[in-house]
Amino acid sequence: MSNSKITRRELMGSAAAAGGVAAFYGPWKHNRVHAQNAPIRIGITSDASGQYANSGASDRRGMLMAIHEANERGGVLGRQIEHMHLDTETTPATGSRVAERLINREDCGFLVGAVSSGVANAISQVAQRYGVIYLNTNSSSPTESGENCHRVKFVWDGNGANFSKAAVRNSIDAYGGRIMLLTNDYVWGHDTARATRALIDQYGGEVIDEILIPQGTRDFSAALLSIQQANPDVVAAAVGGDDQIALRQQVAQLGMGENTAWINNQQDWPDVYGLPLDNLFGVFGTTWYYNLDLPGVQEFVGRYQEMYPDTSMRVPGNVFYNGYMATKELLAAIERTESTNNHDIIRALEGHVMPAAERMQHHDAVIDPNTHQVQQTIYLATANPDPADENDMFRILTQSSPGEVRDENAPEMCNLESFEETPSFDA
Repeated sequence: MSNSKITRRELMGSAAAAGGVAAFYGPWKHNRVHAQNAPIRIGITSDASGQYANSGASDRRGMLMAIHEANERGGVLGRQIEHMHLDTETTPATGSRVAERLINREDCGFLVGAVSSGVANAISQVAQRYGVIYLNTNSSSPTESGENCHRVKFVWDGNGANFSKAAVRNSIDAYGGRIMLLTNDYVWGHDTARATRALIDQYGGEVIDEILIPQGTRDFSAALLSIQQANPDVVAAAVGGDDQIALRQQVAQLGMGENTAWINNQQDWPDVYGLPLDNLFGVFGTTWYYNLDLPGVQEFVGRYQEMYPDTSMRVPGNVFYNGYMATKELLAAIERTESTNNHDIIRALEGHVMPAAERMQHHDAVIDPNTHQVQQTIYLATANPDPADENDMFRILTQSSPGEVRDENAPEMCNLESFEETPSFDA
């Protein structure tokens, strides 16, 4: 290939003039090099509709604040950061189309964002084909860093196995071992329930039944009647997004949150913000909370409020936090390597240690070089009976180190593509 500095658009334009567009398999079939000061383009792949629209909006705000702060500092390597957002609609097929368009038509060298694990998996398959680094910010199926891992994909949220390890043993010890599973009927729900089953067996409990909840469910009366009749010691719920909002409201209305012990794998802040406290029954996991007594947390909250003065969610939650941290670390990796070459950046992220003080968590975090999942602090929380203000909905119960909640099965299931199998380019 010539050493001349040409952009992807010039390359495709020359091919079109020669009648040879079909000869190029997307922008990454061959190495491309951008003009030195051309903007770095990031494609945002978050939901704006569908079951995870609320979380998608929060995810997106986190990414945009990280981009804004980088641009305020003068950009990265002297280049400003541009972004393009397309709605993935909480649908895997749409996620695939969005990824194709952002790479091939919008000239994005990086993709960031996801809440649904099915959507994240679809995006990552497209990204791997072109070698485009993809940051899965907020989907938490164990398969994302297990059998569906890819060399280009990095997973920033805790996964179902991490949260289950933090919650299951404590619940069995405190309430008893007869456990009923309530599971969203799609990839995240099934994978989380499978991880929960294994831990229940390991800690001497018993799964007495599992109820599958289709996505889009708004009437939980049949499922709740079955729970009442079975009278389990614990209900382990893996129900997310708008489904979880409806579930919590109906459980609270029936007073079942007080009579049955509930554990919810992870509680995303956008799913519960503004709900009555009696809707926050049970114990649930999170990766971050705006009221952690740690250096930098209140300053971070202040920056959020300054940038988003009109949003109804007055404080950031775990979804915003993951979107922000993922984007910030991507830009930091570009600065560390002084390169936008995708292979250089992948290597800079693999095994990268993020100090607890910079993450505003209790323990250092690390990007597992074998699975590309961020190993981080996992918190268990419940409703706060004595809130400091109207936003203070959680009471943090415990914090677990990455080693205590590590998913031991992921490295065995993950088979990252080689660098030779991953196309190389400069973004």
